[in-house]
Amino acid sequence: MLPLRLPLLFLLVSVALCQYEDYDYQPASRHGPSGPNCHQECDCPYNFPTAMYCDSRKLKFVPVVPSGIKYLYLQNNLIEEIKAGVFDNVTDTLRWLILDNNQITNAKIEKGTIDKLSALEKLFFSNNNLTEPVIPPSKSLDELKIMHNQLSKFPSGLLSDKENLTSVSVQYNQLTSEAIGGAFKGPKKMLSLDVSHNKLKKLPAGAPGSLEILYADHNEIDSVGAGYLGKLPLLQSLRISHNKLVDSGIPAGVFNVTSLVELDLSFNQLKSIPEINENLEQLYLQANQIEKFDLTSFCKYVSTTSFSHLKHLRLDANMVAHNSMPPESSNCLRVASDVIFE
Repeated sequence: MLPLRLPLLFLLVSVALCQYEDYDYQPASRHGPSGPNCHQECDCPYNFPTAMYCDSRKLKFVPVVPSGIKYLYLQNNLIEEIKAGVFDNVTDTLRWLILDNNQITNAKIEKGTIDKLSALEKLFFSNNNLTEPVIPPSKSLDELKIMHNQLSKFPSGLLSDKENLTSVSVQYNQLTSEAIGGAFKGPKKMLSLDVSHNKLKKLPAGAPGSLEILYADHNEIDSVGAGYLGKLPLLQSLRISHNKLVDSGIPAGVFNVTSLVELDLSFNQLKSIPEINENLEQLYLQANQIEKFDLTSFCKYVSTTSFSHLKHLRLDANMVAHNSMPPESSNCLRVASDVIFE
């Protein structure tokens, strides 16, 4: 199982990092003298001539980008619109476009701007006022972040040709299950999908089979479809905390899949512990309504080679206590270092 753990650890760390640490950013005071091929409002350091830093300048517009620029930093401004022509010199060379923390709306993004960027690899558009995603034509796109906007729809097909897309983050929006139906079909290399803090009533339909991480915390999900995880054979981390899950919405064995390492079902309305696979290592069930500690949820039978590999189990803020565990629990949960009841 070791080959699975290292990619998962890397992805979990990457997802946990603050979004503004995701790109190689240095404060303006460290940039040094600016090169001649640069917009007057920005800095293009001699030691990094393909980058243009226009961040934190109180800009209300996107400046014309000169040829040769591959990395464009425009975060933390007052930008409201993107006018046609600003990217004409870099349509096939711009790789990173960072637009976090501005005031951009869909209506103020003119044609002939982002829709012409054919080489873009990273598009960060968080903390703006978008109501639907803006997707470049680039097939090289590998990371898309549109968090903290007002997205209410994500039309299907927008990502269908994004063969190199590995990560999509659209948390803190207004997306419903109907609004994202089929939105994530197509990308065959997607590893991470975060749809937390939206208005979903079910897990995303058509999620790519390549997914290793799926976060859907803080939604309105009350059930998980039978066989849903069977379509995600590589999934290692699933978080559905702070939803409306109930026992009747959890089909028998739905979480009993060999790939899962982490499962977070905390802050729901479950009354029993769902059946898990012996390969699971982290299980979070705190703040539910669990009334019974059923050992068969963890081990169907126990032997020298068959036992639960669970390391961390949280059951605090439920209706069970440590004395609810049967004596044979120590054999079933022999590698558990943390079993928390209170």
